[in-house]
Amino acid sequence: MSNIGCKVVTDFVRPDPKLVEAFRGMPVANIDDNMGRTAAVHQSIRPLNKVPLVGVAFTIKVPQGDNLMFHKAMDLAKPGDVIVIDAGGFDDRSIFGELMATYCKVRGVAGLVVDGAIRDQEALCEMDMPIYAKSTTPNGPYKNGPGEINVPVVIGGRVVRPGDILVGDQDGLIVIPPEQAQEVLEKTRATMEKEAKIMEDILTKGTYIRPWVDEKLNEIGCDVI
Repeated sequence: MSNIGCKVVTDFVRPDPKLVEAFRGMPVANIDDNMGRTAAVHQSIRPLNKVPLVGVAFTIKVPQGDNLMFHKAMDLAKPGDVIVIDAGGFDDRSIFGELMATYCKVRGVAGLVVDGAIRDQEALCEMDMPIYAKSTTPNGPYKNGPGEINVPVVIGGRVVRPGDILVGDQDGLIVIPPEQAQEVLEKTRATMEKEAKIMEDILTKGTYIRPWVDEKLNEIGCDVI
């Protein structure tokens, strides 16, 4: 008889690494603009350092203040994976600290995201690996389980599935379903080219042409005196 709520899926289908890598260097804000401005996780999950994040979601769901499944996941994750931990948003106990993060980095993990707490903040802030978390506490975790690995989870209000593409910078974190990734990539490239031209005009001509502003004011019946 299976233990409901305790499951380890050891592997999953990952998107083409070239498709994932194509998002590197793209501003998260531009990506979000091309995903209906609804793809970002909640702003409470913040980057601990300035290392940009690009990778594939390897998901974990853990009970409040418990990291047993993270210990198992560290040995299963592959280079380029971003370990994403649904800790329920609880911040009373840290899910990981410097030792576990260092082990992940050595194994080629592309980043760590936890909807919960971490500890050893100073060391993690200095680490050359992107880390996102909700809060910090010195209280350590239990290791009792249960939990699940590589199932759909919820991180900062967004559903994250194993194999989803994650992109993060100082603005926050974006979740991109692989089946939408090529379209999002092309639209974001076009946005970046457009904004580069606007910035050039601002800096060289002092102009920022936006005819839609007056059109919108007329549409809503605004008196311009």
